[in-house]
Amino acid sequence: MANQQFDLFIDKLQSLISSRELIKLVISNQRDHSSDLKSIVITLIDIKKGTRLNFVYRYKTKDTTKNYDPGEAMILIRKSLEDDFLNADLFSGKETLRLLITEHGKVKIRSNQPAMKQVADFSHDRRKERVIATENNIYLRELGILNSNFELRKEMTDKYLQVNRYIELLEPFIRELELPVGFHVADMGSGKGYLTFALYDYLTGTLGKTPVMTGVESRKELVKICNDIAGKAAFTNLKFNTGNIREAELAKVDILIALHACDTATDDAIFRGITSGASLIVCAPCCHKQIRKELDVKNDLKGILKHGILEERQAEIITDGLRALVMEAHGYKTKVFEFISTEHTPKNLMIVGLKIHGKPAVIKKSLEQIRAIKEMFGIKMHYLEELFVTHDIS
Repeated sequence: MANQQFDLFIDKLQSLISSRELIKLVISNQRDHSSDLKSIVITLIDIKKGTRLNFVYRYKTKDTTKNYDPGEAMILIRKSLEDDFLNADLFSGKETLRLLITEHGKVKIRSNQPAMKQVADFSHDRRKERVIATENNIYLRELGILNSNFELRKEMTDKYLQVNRYIELLEPFIRELELPVGFHVADMGSGKGYLTFALYDYLTGTLGKTPVMTGVESRKELVKICNDIAGKAAFTNLKFNTGNIREAELAKVDILIALHACDTATDDAIFRGITSGASLIVCAPCCHKQIRKELDVKNDLKGILKHGILEERQAEIITDGLRALVMEAHGYKTKVFEFISTEHTPKNLMIVGLKIHGKPAVIKKSLEQIRAIKEMFGIKMHYLEELFVTHDIS
């Protein structure tokens, strides 16, 4: 790729590797959206044979790891960006650089303040650095993930890893957004607040942004507990309110989160995000009852769906597939992928929608696909679609 900006980025990366200042390189946004390879995370490590670049290849259902010497690594990185991916985030202790490549080959570099602390130890067996640190972390202590000495409780290890995995998943999407000062984040159905606090911490502490964040939860006792913790952690722009997804009062929404909202509550959340013009919508659906009741298959699929377990799984796929298509029909670029399961539910699917300027052809195609799928499975009404009809919104 003959481009001055691209070469500058590669030279900067080479310099950081040589000076051992590279913290992490994340290559993402695949050119071929059908590819199983979603991203590559690259870090420096020291092994017996010397300094190597550790490549973690992240696929839909697994991660694989390989080590390369710096020369070979640079060839692979350049090839990945020329052939397979459009974005790269370069982290050092002095700055964060983002490489953006358009589908037409235009290249831009954005420079931001450092988002990670410099690594001193590159040994292969060093403890993995987490996005959410435990050191003097008041909210993790108050939530019971850490003890009074800010040490991780053994029985809460899975929860701590889940919190970090959640932020790692959202990180590339959030970095794509150009958010105004004082942007609004709504976490619908925030529960005990584990993920709400972590996201606020990441946005303010790691990215240095100034969000106004609201956690909406129907259980008053949890709202009180979370507000008390927010006060102790000095999270001044994080508040928790009592309410439900459908009726909660929200002045404005730039990012809407709804994790494990049951059945059509997920649709209510998506509807609120779309009608608010949210730049980012993140949902982890739960309990897909509505579409299963609507299924009325007359074609050859009837022989398969006579089995209850297969009908249930098909209903889940159809429900979340239609949700993604409805979002695309309203100008969102969507991704559906696996999320870590929780103690509350075995469901581990996540739907993410990024607001873009939807092209008429894409919108038309999405609407046609929705109609075809409904016809194939005999579905007369899809709750999310119906919300737009009820509120007379096209």
